[in-house]
Amino acid sequence: MDVKEAIIKRRAYRSLKDTIITEELIKDLATTASLAPSCRNKQPWRFVFVYEKEVKEKLHTALSPGNEWAYASSMIVAVFSNKELDCQIKGIEYYLFDTGMAVAFLILRATELGLVAHPIAGYDEEKVKAILNIPQEMRVVALIIIGKKSEELTDLLTEKQKEVEEKRPERLPLEAFCYFNTYK
Repeated sequence: MDVKEAIIKRRAYRSLKDTIITEELIKDLATTASLAPSCRNKQPWRFVFVYEKEVKEKLHTALSPGNEWAYASSMIVAVFSNKELDCQIKGIEYYLFDTGMAVAFLILRATELGLVAHPIAGYDEEKVKAILNIPQEMRVVALIIIGKKSEELTDLLTEKQKEVEEKRPERLPLEAFCYFNTYK
């Protein structure tokens, strides 16, 4: 699968089934993420890969309502960083941008491997930090829910989530975000 194929295939599916998580898989995903570009090669991203049942269940308590579908995941990756780990140039803090690029690399690699890697923002950051022993000065940027796509819609999905699962949500037309030479 080439990069564009992985980009096209990638979907934030919610209907998941269990898959085996190995140390080799985790190292593969982390290594791929580590190849992302970053300002002055600072590599500000940090990941906690959670696959043990007991820790995952604790992490479930930090999820916002509507994210119950994540209970069926095989792994949850906590993504965190801090502005002090990256460039701050002319008032621009690059840590979120750079960490986002590493997350994109991780998601595309997971897609290539036949996995679903669904990033979410619906969680209690302080609870996630406490459960995973993430230092207070860090920001939990996202949780990535990882599993295998289930062809059957699970009961953990709401009716609206089941509808979205069926087909890719509409994308903005190019004219809404793409400009040539100058803005408008």
